[in-house]
Amino acid sequence: MHKRSSRVILPPPVIYLLFLALAWGVESLWPFPLPDNLWTRYLGWGLIDAGVLLMLWAGLLMLRRRTTVNPYGTPRRLLADGPFRFSRNPIYLADTLIYGGVALLWGSLWPWLLLPALIVVMQRGVIGHEERLLGELFGEEYRDYCRRVRRWL
Repeated sequence: MHKRSSRVILPPPVIYLLFLALAWGVESLWPFPLPDNLWTRYLGWGLIDAGVLLMLWAGLLMLRRRTTVNPYGTPRRLLADGPFRFSRNPIYLADTLIYGGVALLWGSLWPWLLLPALIVVMQRGVIGHEERLLGELFGEEYRDYCRRVRRWL
């Protein structure tokens, strides 16, 4: 039996929401607005749409292949097709696209300034744990996949 450690600090969507809440709080104290124009609104909605589509593509593929989308779960398969051909973490990439879209629609620089910290939290608190687990479960097959496919893009 495989012993699982719960090293994922929070569910990933909660992490993204907490960073948006932090940006909102800082913005309310120290406003740092971005210019509001038509292209930022179109780009913002475009990022959100792209994120939702990518998330659905990856999530549906995981469900169809009968492996878990839950970061606390144990994967049954290593996926290397669909969006996993381009990113080892397409759902977190989708979350980041949605975060960027919200940031553009919101019109504040704070979410962008907090984005590097968000990426570090995701890599250390979620992705690192998942990568260790996948390495244990799938060994050389996973290491070969990591050599072919980048973490984000």
